[in-house]
Amino acid sequence: MQFIDRRTLLTAAAALGVTTAAAQTNDAPIKGDKGGTILGPRNAPREAENPDILRPPETDHGSMPNLRFSFADAHVKMREGGWSREVTERELPVSKTMAGVNMRLKAGGVRELHWHKPAEWAFMIAGRARITAVDNDGHNFIADVGAGDLWYFPGGIPHSIQGLGDDGCEFLLAFPDGAFSEDSTFGLADLFAHTDPAVLAKNLSIDAKALSGIPKEERFIFRAELPPPLEQDTVPNPQGGVPQDMVFRLMQAPAQTSPGGWVRIADTSNFPISTEVAAALVEINPGHLREVHWHPNSDEWQFYVSGQGRMSVFNAEGRARTFDYQAGDVGFVPMSASHFIENIGSEPLRYLELFKARRYMDVSLTQWLALTPHELVAAHLNIDRTVLDGLDKDKQPVV
Repeated sequence: MQFIDRRTLLTAAAALGVTTAAAQTNDAPIKGDKGGTILGPRNAPREAENPDILRPPETDHGSMPNLRFSFADAHVKMREGGWSREVTERELPVSKTMAGVNMRLKAGGVRELHWHKPAEWAFMIAGRARITAVDNDGHNFIADVGAGDLWYFPGGIPHSIQGLGDDGCEFLLAFPDGAFSEDSTFGLADLFAHTDPAVLAKNLSIDAKALSGIPKEERFIFRAELPPPLEQDTVPNPQGGVPQDMVFRLMQAPAQTSPGGWVRIADTSNFPISTEVAAALVEINPGHLREVHWHPNSDEWQFYVSGQGRMSVFNAEGRARTFDYQAGDVGFVPMSASHFIENIGSEPLRYLELFKARRYMDVSLTQWLALTPHELVAAHLNIDRTVLDGLDKDKQPVV
């Protein structure tokens, strides 16, 4: 048995980027006379990303499930045409209603023709892509999408995505089923590889020899030639195009603005085909916050696009917990749990709120108190009712 002296241990730990309390006492879980230094090994960079976990606010209390997972911690599937990574209930167990995939397609990169059981909702983060689909009545759809655009394919509808321009695109896919994995997708190449070639030839009314070079497995993401301009890439169809547009230009939608930022909403009121996913894109200016509120009709699944924020969630029974988020993180709020999101950085905080619902709904704490008899509220909270007279009766999503 061999023993190592403490100085050697500290030197080795420092070389690995691991610190101990003896080497670093800053940013310890200490508030006033509560807490203490960390004597054992620690992951200081990770702790710095989550200061409200390391030193929770006094209002945090009780046990809560984890409400944060970063795409940076998700497995990446790399292919010649790009990559993808996913956050499902496997990574974030509390999320039973929504799963997400972050995907990158290089120029010409194709997410092969495929379909899946749940619907697909998407937000284009950067770049441009061409999407195609054919619905159950034989209507086809072909469109180009850019940063800030949404698309929606109902469950079972076959579709494709291809990166355009000089550098392709990156986007977020969301599925209204927390257990769904992109590995469960039905792919065109996989279908052909596992169907009798003679049956395929008969079904397609072609010579069986034409199928001699089909892939032996799914292609998932692969590289192809860039398509021609959209007007040259359309396929004439006697059935016509899809009856409901599968694309929504979110950044062209009217915003709900307030002093601290804005919110743009997409649900069946303005994006009729999106019957299983309602969404809001929120931007909060530095020093402001998304007001205390809750959603009465669905859990909330979040994707942080840029900036830094903190979210406190109250989930009844004296339970509350605060989490910190940055670009690339996923957040989650159980249905009807009250919460706020505060911008704690120096740049605008932008994130998506997604719901397994037809319509976007929220309840504002300020509006609730303002529209309830003030003497009743004052009796509950032991405050002067005149304080309540100045509350804003209109929703102010960002304050």
